[in-house]
Amino acid sequence: MPVKSFQGERAQKKRVTPSKLTVADIMTTQLVLFRSEQTIHEVMKAFVKYRISGGPVVDELGNLIGVISEADCMKEISDSRYFNMPILDKSVGHFMTKQVDTIDATTSVFDAAAQFSKSSRRRYPVLENGRLVGQVSRKDIVVAAINMKSQTWNAR
Repeated sequence: MPVKSFQGERAQKKRVTPSKLTVADIMTTQLVLFRSEQTIHEVMKAFVKYRISGGPVVDELGNLIGVISEADCMKEISDSRYFNMPILDKSVGHFMTKQVDTIDATTSVFDAAAQFSKSSRRRYPVLENGRLVGQVSRKDIVVAAINMKSQTWNAR
């Protein structure tokens, strides 16, 4: 009969549940903001300068009133060529998307990923108590997923 080594009972590992990762944890807070009275030419120059593809449009109090994106610019550039009319002197207020989908800062990264997967949006302005506090992009979600360890995949 073989001899067994007896080391005692195995210690039970306690499963550590990490705190819920939220949009506020991964969002960008240093935003390039636009105003509705800016010209579309200024916005396109900012897109190139800051290597961004869009951003929030705010009023004088910092309240979110729209978003402007490269897609908005492309549509208008295409239309201007068709109608042979220059667009560069028109304002952001003319081009911006006014019906803005937003995401709350307390939303979990998993819920944010689900929201992105159901839409064609590349970024969402992030609100906290109705105030613009940042922006989250698809890339932010992907980077967060890469940085998570396997035990942090908790969708609670």
